[in-house]
Amino acid sequence: MIPPLPDHMLCQLGRTEGDADTLRVLVRDQDTRRLVLLRALLDAAGAAPTTVCPPRALDRLRQDWALLEKAERADRTAVRTVLLHPLVGPWAQRCLRGLAGPGPGSGTAPELRADLHHLSALAAAAAIRAGIPFTTRLTAHDGLLPLPTLGALRTAHEASGTVDVTFRDGELTLHDLSAGPPLVARTHPDGTTGSADPRWLPVLALPAVQHGIGPVPLDDVDPYRTDGRGPQPHGLSTATRVDDHARKTWAESWAAVAPLLRIGGEHRLTEVAVLLRCLVPLGPPPGSGPAGDSAAHCSGTRREAFGAVLSSRPATPAHFASTLVHELQHTKLSALCALVPLHHEDAEPRHFAPWRRDPRPFDGLLQGAYSHLALADYWQRFALGARRVTHRGLAWAEHARCREQVGAVLPALAGSAALTREGRMLVNEMIALYHRLDHCPPPAGHLARAEAYVATTKVIWQQRNGP
Repeated sequence: MIPPLPDHMLCQLGRTEGDADTLRVLVRDQDTRRLVLLRALLDAAGAAPTTVCPPRALDRLRQDWALLEKAERADRTAVRTVLLHPLVGPWAQRCLRGLAGPGPGSGTAPELRADLHHLSALAAAAAIRAGIPFTTRLTAHDGLLPLPTLGALRTAHEASGTVDVTFRDGELTLHDLSAGPPLVARTHPDGTTGSADPRWLPVLALPAVQHGIGPVPLDDVDPYRTDGRGPQPHGLSTATRVDDHARKTWAESWAAVAPLLRIGGEHRLTEVAVLLRCLVPLGPPPGSGPAGDSAAHCSGTRREAFGAVLSSRPATPAHFASTLVHELQHTKLSALCALVPLHHEDAEPRHFAPWRRDPRPFDGLLQGAYSHLALADYWQRFALGARRVTHRGLAWAEHARCREQVGAVLPALAGSAALTREGRMLVNEMIALYHRLDHCPPPAGHLARAEAYVATTKVIWQQRNGP
């Protein structure tokens, strides 16, 4: 039996690396899972009671599916750009929970109807990208009609409303039936859609970091970019819209990211090129600011949104690059765990992790150690390649802290008897990389401060959570 991932690729990933071929194995598996998920959604709608999915709603879903199939016959790549957009994953899973009937996270009937309407918007966006002419009527919710990956129409009223949509010869016409004249937008060769009408909210396309790949959308309009339950756990803020000034700041910071990633090794640039499919801007973390007691930056990923990185606006391009390094390790490891079981530990939160105040389950400990090990490696390379003294000082401080944090938890990972063969290989490679970092130690002062920081963190953690 051929293993889903050859050992040499697993070893690459254990070193927090991975060439393009290795990463594409993870991507193909995740893409297949997404397409299966979408087909399962249509099947679940057909099997749901009419009280959950009325015949009219089911007919509309099938019409939308037919448009997707027509668009895919014309331009498969264009349609996959929409269907494999990271934020389609959270939407599809939310629909499946709703179609399963009453239960935790299933939502209400109006919420389910709004969620199912979103397939019409996805089909329309796919047809636009594929150049398929069509005319349809879509439903806006909460004052917004999104066309995923392209942008959104801001409607006249905050409540639900209908919008007539026509696309032909590269021209998109959106007629908000509640008020105002039709909005006209044009599609461009780079896949974006623009209009001078202020009601059109385009998705900013950040330039590709390598030749041969598409731009990275900064998606601040998709309604499924966070879970919609208000403030997020663990210091994450809610999704935010970006104004013109913020767009300029994001774009300027992004333009400087590629060379900074390359300092950390060509594999860091490859990770972004292969794995990153969209950025979701977040607001400042709760409690941040001049009088706050929280960090000035927050970021995260969502397992159901493969390829998305959620992030508040980074203070500098260097921190932007390190955020991508950090979060894409979670993306990599989550995709690997879906492909190959790494352990059989339970989900009981009991482990100390220097980067968190609360006890962590084994899987969370592995995720955190993996991402911090990659950061330790990145910041060491950054320090060795930096020309400015201030940049070297920052990089060594970050490296020393991350390395000491990883060292504090590696014994718990290595000592687990529940690691699978693949999990043991991964952890062994992590340990080998951890020790290789000793070949270029940080200045003594940075090392001493990092050791004191981790020791103090453990004392505080034990006082709060017990030994």
